[in-house]
Amino acid sequence: MAWRYHFLVNSTQRKTLEKVLADPVNGNIEWARIESLLKAAGCKVVEGAGSSVTFEFGGRKMTIHRPHPGKEALRYRVLAVREFIERMGIKP
Repeated sequence: MAWRYHFLVNSTQRKTLEKVLADPVNGNIEWARIESLLKAAGCKVVEGAGSSVTFEFGGRKMTIHRPHPGKEALRYRVLAVREFIERMGIKP
């Protein structure tokens, strides 16, 4: 899958990926940018109740709550997304 990634994402999404994978973990990434990255990488988005959203890719699922009332993903969300991206096989 890593080979497809470069053809599907734009420069903003690449920068978001770099931020998600960076150490130390950045808890100040706008959630909309993370969702955009996951969609561009081929994830199916399933809306849940309230702020819950599930991302599906190749039989793998990640369910998470969107941040509210703020826009930024906190560190624990970024860590969950990082783990999911790594399981998807996406590399910068």
